[in-house]
This record gives sequence, structure tokens and C-alpha cells, in this order.
Amino acid sequence: MELRTLGRTGVKVSPLCLGAMMFGEWGNPDHEESVRVIRHALDSGINFVDTADVYSRGESEQIVGKALAGRRDSVVLATKAHAPMGDDPNQQGNSRRWITQEVDNSLRRLGTDWIDLYQIHRPSPDTDIDETLGVLTDLVRAGKIRYFGCSTFPAHEIVEAHWVSERRGRERFVTEQPPYSLLVRGIERDVLPVAQKHGMGVIPWSPLAGGWLTGRYRKGQEIPQSGRAQRMPARYDMSLPDNQRKLEAADALAVLAQESGLSLIHLALAFVAQHPAVTAPIIGPRTMEQLQSQLGAADVKLTSDVLDRIDEIVPPGTSFSPADAGYQPPALTDAALRRR
Repeated sequence: MELRTLGRTGVKVSPLCLGAMMFGEWGNPDHEESVRVIRHALDSGINFVDTADVYSRGESEQIVGKALAGRRDSVVLATKAHAPMGDDPNQQGNSRRWITQEVDNSLRRLGTDWIDLYQIHRPSPDTDIDETLGVLTDLVRAGKIRYFGCSTFPAHEIVEAHWVSERRGRERFVTEQPPYSLLVRGIERDVLPVAQKHGMGVIPWSPLAGGWLTGRYRKGQEIPQSGRAQRMPARYDMSLPDNQRKLEAADALAVLAQESGLSLIHLALAFVAQHPAVTAPIIGPRTMEQLQSQLGAADVKLTSDVLDRIDEIVPPGTSFSPADAGYQPPALTDAALRRR
């Protein structure tokens, strides 16, 4: 695989990043099989692995740690913190208190002395961004992490974080990890241009739209069941008009892929990887078969004609469902903030 530079860090990473969300209870509970999948990805040229503390409550990090034993130095390792990791209300969020504790927990589970990219999984409106940037800067200087980034941050909060970093003498977010796919193109309006302007690497999650772009979702066929659909039912409830529109688009994209001599999976991954702002889409296989179906996308280059056809099916900047955005600010979700 031809390596790409992660933002302005100078770090070289593969054009596909291996996501580990499906290793553990949430996906594949077989540790040995999961380790084999990870190591096959590494043997195939992937050198970039992304996980998070919350994935199966730390189990994913443990599996990744096992898989990287003896190979740690050749892998760019990323993980994340923010989501609840216990019943205690302080076992979550973006505070100095929690991040200082949780980074050590992740280091222990991963079996490593350092994390290459430590990401804040979601914004925390009740935490001053300088509080978060301050502790992350201290962790860089302590050698526990090399760089830090954000995930699923709105464009204005990314800009605010850069402004605070400059004014307060903090290290800065070097990456953003947003949702991006053929069916979730909302970040083309602002997040991707902002990331480019600030020289950030972009490592999109869910480039297959949570399974919608695997070829399994077609008109006239029974909708497949999955553990992800059970965890996030709003994204798959076919009684919702937004999801009916997604089904129509997914079916049209599958036809386009077939006409182009590609699998829908390769079309979807290549589309995300080809955006000038994107460093590496995150693939999230659960099995060896799923990994094999995705690896070849790194060699696919879409023509202008195919890209134009995609824009006709899903116009630039279009996201069909708010549930696919991954984050809704309290200003939208908390009615008390809109009323007196």
C-alpha cells in the first residue's frame, strides 16, 4: 500500500486504517480469531490501527494489545476516551481528572508504553476545551501519547480548539475522526474544509455506513439483522422515511458499482479515500472474510464519470438521517436549553 502522511505530523500511515470496534463482545468475542484478523491486516500492509476504551468496555484494547505483541514499533496505534466506562459519573468525559486516569488504563490494556494518537471521542459541552487540551498537552510532554486528535467534533468546535491551542500555548488537535460515507456526506459542508485549512489528518469512521454499503441492503430483499442494529435501532428502522431514502440510494449505488466493475464495498471505501482531505478511512471487519473483502479498495481509483454519477445519486453535503451524524449537540437534544 502507498503510505500517506497523517496531517502535518510527518507520520506515514496506510491508506486504510484498521478499526477494532468489532473485536470483542460487540462483534467477535473470539480473541484468537480477532488476533488473526488484526495480524493478517498488518501482513497485508496496514500499519494504522484504531480502537477505543469503550469498545466492549476495554476488551477491544486488550485484543489489540495481544495482536501487537512483538510488532508494536511498526504500528501507528490510536485509541480514544470520553464515553462512560463505569457507573461513577466521573468515569467519563473530557476532564483532566478522567483523562489522566483513563490514559493509564488504556496503556495497561494495550500492553504498551505509549499511544501514538489519543483521541477525544466526542465533545463535552460542560468541560472547558482548555481543560482538555491542557491535560492532553501534559500527556504529550510526559511521553504517554505522541499526538492527540478529536472525533465527531462539529466544525466550529474544531476551530475553537485550534484558537485556544494558539492562545494558551497548548499542543493542538492533529486529526479529526468524523462519520463519512456515500450516504453520510454532511461533513463535506464544513468539517472537511476546516480540517484541510488547519492541516489535520482525517480518518473517517463508518465508510460503509454501518453496513448499508456492504451490498446486503437492496430493494425487494429482507433487511438483514445485526448486533449493531440492536444497539442503534434508529439507524436501521425501515419505518422511518430517512432510512427508506437510504435504501433507495444504497440500491442505486450498488447498481453503479456493478456497472463500474466494482464491488459496492470497494466503491464506498474508494470514494471516501479519494477525498483530498481524507488520510485513511477506517475499516471495521469482524471476520477474516470481511477483512478480505475490504483490503483491495486501497488500490481502487474512481474515475470522474463515476464520481459524477455518485453525486447524482447522493448530492454533495447530503446526509439522509440525523442519527448518522454520530453526535447531536445539547442545544438540539435538551429542550430546556431552548425554552424559558
